[in-house]
Amino acid sequence: MLLGVHLHTSTGIDRTFEQAIALNCTTFQIFTKSNRQWQARTLSSEEIKQYHQKQAETGIAPVVCHATYLLNIASATESIWQRSVEGLEMELERCELLKIPYLVLHPGAHTGSGIESGIAQAIRALDAVHARLPNHQVQVALEIMAGQGSTLGSNFGEIAAIIKGCQQTERLAVCFDTCHAFAAGYEFRTWESYQALLEEFERTIGLDRLKVIHLNDSHKDLGSHVDRHTHIGEGYIGLEPFGYFLNDERFKNIPLVLETPKKNDPTDDIRNLETLRGLI
Repeated sequence: MLLGVHLHTSTGIDRTFEQAIALNCTTFQIFTKSNRQWQARTLSSEEIKQYHQKQAETGIAPVVCHATYLLNIASATESIWQRSVEGLEMELERCELLKIPYLVLHPGAHTGSGIESGIAQAIRALDAVHARLPNHQVQVALEIMAGQGSTLGSNFGEIAAIIKGCQQTERLAVCFDTCHAFAAGYEFRTWESYQALLEEFERTIGLDRLKVIHLNDSHKDLGSHVDRHTHIGEGYIGLEPFGYFLNDERFKNIPLVLETPKKNDPTDDIRNLETLRGLI
């Protein structure tokens, strides 16, 4: 079982493996740069070397990266779109140096231009980045979203449209977030509805595209379109549905990552991980 949490990198990217070992994680997620800034400090050759050495020593893989929330590849404003493309290119280059296989990315928000326009801009952005980085192995994992405001990706059809519209579809994957999908209106709190959800995902996108799963409970009810995570079993999703994901043989090689609140880090991570392990 590949189970872990999102870890901070303030003490160095290579030090994340020590955090993961302390939490008994078998995978984890990071930002490779500040999530609040467009700029990024260049990763030194020594830093990259230490990262690979620690990964080899611990055997923890894969590591997943999450792109900064500043990126909006669906923007109709050309300056924001261009900056987002450049930012995405930089993030992919950093993942490639660290041999991180998946970069989780929000599909973006059309900010009033309309869903079709937003999808077209996202396709244009991904094609542009792929053309600039022809030999990179890292895949962009488009994340299922809650549907706040004008954000794209709150239904499987929009994610599928972006993927199908791109020239190099083999370089794209999907990240399923339990809180986002629930807030978007996808029901999976019973075994029957969970199976129906995955059948719909298979028909619309294809389960072979699913490479990362975020395990988060939801602070708001089904269909709220509010992206607010809470601790496992303490929100509207409840405890039992997380067991469906954890015990599904189809997901045994897919990283399952917590993004729950960290008000008392690392105690909250320990508690949430123990809760999940108790369901296996």
